[in-house]
Amino acid sequence: MTEVPGSPVWRHNHARELLSFSHAAASPQGGFGWLDDDGRIDPRHDRETWITCRMTHVAAIGTLVGDERSRQDLTHGVEALRGLFHDDEFGGWYASVGWDGRPTDDRKAAYPHAFVILASASALVAGAAGAEDLLRDALAISRAHFWDDEAGMVVEQWDRQFVHCDAYRGVNANMHTVEAYLAAADAIDWAGLTDLDSRLWRQRAGRILGRVIDREARANDWRIPEHFDTAWRPQFDYNRDHPADPFRPYGATIGHGLEWARLCLQAEAAHPATPPWMSDAARHLYDRAVTDGWAVDGADGFVYTTDWQGDPVVRERMHWVVAEAIGATVALGRAGLIDPSADLRRWWQYADTFLIDHERGSWHHELDTHNRPSATVWDGKPDVYHALQATLLPDLPLSPSIVVALKTQGD
Repeated sequence: MTEVPGSPVWRHNHARELLSFSHAAASPQGGFGWLDDDGRIDPRHDRETWITCRMTHVAAIGTLVGDERSRQDLTHGVEALRGLFHDDEFGGWYASVGWDGRPTDDRKAAYPHAFVILASASALVAGAAGAEDLLRDALAISRAHFWDDEAGMVVEQWDRQFVHCDAYRGVNANMHTVEAYLAAADAIDWAGLTDLDSRLWRQRAGRILGRVIDREARANDWRIPEHFDTAWRPQFDYNRDHPADPFRPYGATIGHGLEWARLCLQAEAAHPATPPWMSDAARHLYDRAVTDGWAVDGADGFVYTTDWQGDPVVRERMHWVVAEAIGATVALGRAGLIDPSADLRRWWQYADTFLIDHERGSWHHELDTHNRPSATVWDGKPDVYHALQATLLPDLPLSPSIVVALKTQGD
């Protein structure tokens, strides 16, 4: 009998398939490469720090669910983050490294640095050698250079020497910093590293959520402003002429509304003193994203972005948005805010029908408006981070974070 997409057995089997696909990303030259549609490293792409971090996090998950090859990948990832990608002279991590081993982008950006925190926290819990030192280093860099205490946010980007800070301020990096801070706090508690003060990182995650969601999103009908100037004023026309940017698109990003909804509920569950607005905000974010984004142009699927009135701008469908819809639906169900069953069936059936590549593996990272594979914003299948997490979240509590939850379940 064929298992129904999204059922426990189906998700377990699919998680194993995703882990198997991920192993090919490990490069003999260090770190993890960008995978193409066939699951081979694409040498046209440099080795991105954020991909190596995500795949290290994936390897930690794989290690804890008993995937034999993942332990090797985990060691490989930690070694690359402590060596190849690390700037031993000025500290922090390069944004990308070329195939000759030299940095191709030596700037220090909050987005990959958030993923270094996530990867190191996950690696620590999964038992990787050197992970504790890596986590300590990553948190120290975040504290010293990225955290803006007055704003309660992280700044976007520095030059290599941490002298000149870019004027742009972005929400995408802050969103993944929330994820990373919550994961780090859980790992700190699990490992008993009391000197790293898990409460501090949860409090900072809460401050970011308060500014982005309770302040900015609430004032904007739950469409999240993504781009800000140095004074943290929203820039609503940012990238209007380049709307399909993979990291800084114009307008409201549907998938981020879903992702922030999940983060609100995870932060609420992790911190007993969380303000009461988080549950209400999560529900509003979810409803806005589904209303604005799902099947709004005649075909199933979430559009990538909308304008500030909710009209579609970039209509391509990104795989990660469906994965985050699954995560948000699960979280809302866990919190008792919705009955998640109908939406979960819808998201999983769509993923199985259109996104999952049943011949070559993993998920198509982008579909066009007719749900055919395309590459307007994303080419290839760079990593399995979003899809793998979607297979796991239905079996896990809102808190602690994924890797600690898997570890404590297994003990």
